[in-house]
Amino acid sequence: MQALHLHAGPKALAHIREHGLRPEHIGVIPGAAGGPKGLILGPLDRFIFGEWLPQSGQPVDLVGASIGAWRMATACLNDSVSAFQELERAYIQQHYEVLPGEKKVTAQQVSDAFGANLSHFYGGRIDQVLQHPRYRLHIVTSHGRHLLHREHPLATPLGYAGAFLSNVLHRRALGAWLERVVFSGEHHALPFDANDFRTRQIALTEGNFMPALQASCSIPFALKAVHDIPGAPRGAYWDGGITDYHLHLNWTAPAQGTERALVLYPHFQQQVVPGWLDKALKWRHGASAFLDHTLVLAPNPEWVKTLPNGKLPDRNDFMTYAQDFPGRVKVWQAAVQASAQLAQEFSQWLAAPDPLQVRAL
Repeated sequence: MQALHLHAGPKALAHIREHGLRPEHIGVIPGAAGGPKGLILGPLDRFIFGEWLPQSGQPVDLVGASIGAWRMATACLNDSVSAFQELERAYIQQHYEVLPGEKKVTAQQVSDAFGANLSHFYGGRIDQVLQHPRYRLHIVTSHGRHLLHREHPLATPLGYAGAFLSNVLHRRALGAWLERVVFSGEHHALPFDANDFRTRQIALTEGNFMPALQASCSIPFALKAVHDIPGAPRGAYWDGGITDYHLHLNWTAPAQGTERALVLYPHFQQQVVPGWLDKALKWRHGASAFLDHTLVLAPNPEWVKTLPNGKLPDRNDFMTYAQDFPGRVKVWQAAVQASAQLAQEFSQWLAAPDPLQVRAL
């Protein structure tokens, strides 16, 4: 069974019909939030960053939220193939025991362990990320406002209830509770038009890299917010996926020659959902003109059914396998091993890019 489906916006498809797809055509690569779902993109990441993109030399903007931020930062490390393998092992091996006197794993416990993992992973290597000669990293976080300005046992649940209701009325209304704060290396311009949502851009430095990356991965209530990131407005910072779940952004990649650069999007599904609170709002799951220059690489839903448990790895597996850590590891490793087929099929398609195999986004 074919594992990989390609979905393109109309201008990306027109480009492929005329020019095919070469690494020098790419201007942006986004990395979506989605927790363990992102694990199946490991083989694609290793192929794209380890074999394919190095055949070109243009700058590429890497924009990530949550696990997508971890993936995009990893792409900036020396020997990214080994680094992606290391990320995969570190993520799969996450394990949290209930502490004595507690009934369940606490958010503080998870945050402490996750922060330690990030420090171990990037320790001594932050300069590689920030000084990459080609890749311009942008880490997306969600900064709390008003009731969400600081994490609080009563105010935070009330604030997120208000955020949910406001978001149902209009996505822009979510900006009353949370703003998008993007940490960008070397003061690089954002590769998207940020007029769609309340946005700030902050310089990404060695002093704020770790807290910014941890904040981008800090799922509300599952992890603690990160407060008062150096160089950024004071307050609580949470998972970048809250404001930008799948980075459905108005991409403005610069031209490569006479053609607008394309957005290459390895994703774990076809739909590019704007915010985490939009997951249940199906009317916001369709493509918009924001994605006209985007090529999405996504698993075939029928192929996904052949994976263990008939689905992608997800956060529910932590509870399903709460008493069976080796069982979860086995299931996730099997899914990752199967996903090598995604990279193989993309490599084969690139050898002779056939527009007829590209579906509408």
